[in-house]
Amino acid sequence: MTIIEALIIALVQGITEFLPVSSSGHIVIFQYLLNVEEPPLTFGIIVHLGTLIAVFVAFWQDIISILKKPFSRITLLIIIGSIPAALVGFFLEPLIEKAFTSLLVVGIGLIFTGFILKYSEKLSNLKLGLKLEEKTSIKDIIVIGSFQALAIIPGISRSGATIAAGLISGLDREFAARLSFLLSIPVILGAAVFQLSDVFASGIYIKNLLPYGIGLICSALFGYLAIKVVVNLVKFGRLSVFAYYVWGVGFFTLVAYFLF
Repeated sequence: MTIIEALIIALVQGITEFLPVSSSGHIVIFQYLLNVEEPPLTFGIIVHLGTLIAVFVAFWQDIISILKKPFSRITLLIIIGSIPAALVGFFLEPLIEKAFTSLLVVGIGLIFTGFILKYSEKLSNLKLGLKLEEKTSIKDIIVIGSFQALAIIPGISRSGATIAAGLISGLDREFAARLSFLLSIPVILGAAVFQLSDVFASGIYIKNLLPYGIGLICSALFGYLAIKVVVNLVKFGRLSVFAYYVWGVGFFTLVAYFLF
């Protein structure tokens, strides 16, 4: 892998991992347009770890608080909210792998993401007495976790789906965004561990560490910037601006699928 390829992939992964536009969907489109192969497993792990670093830096106070009080309510919410995605990833792995080769799935997923962004924001504007951590029920977090599991499908944004589910469930805007990113930690870690087992099984040896170092730094940097953008947009009720973007990309993806 060249330095330029590493930079581009890290840029795409870092930005789209947390913006509500679906990183997996963009990677599928990117591979289709440029006719490039999927990046090496080891590099995929590196950029995922980079985005994980971004979450740790952006929410270090929350993470330290959880470590100090591991049996707090936020810990319970994160554990329960992570279960649906873990179950879907474990039992439906073959179907998920097929989905990652389909522009049709990506196009439909992107259009769906746009609709839930619009609907959730409109619904949130009508609600009063929005819920924070202590008033978030088990039912609420199961709904949010189910949306996160649905976002395993390429084209459906994980951050967009979980934030939208939080807003639909009546969560406070900032708390919905914060909970969404904290929920990403087990998902990103789980994906990295899963990929790592494949790396050990194949016995891959890395000859040039420079592209991997660039991938780690760039994915962490751009991931952090994306988190800040999303949190601010959610706070001011403007996250749905991305709906128009994903609708446009989704439409052209479907056109490419049916015409080419």
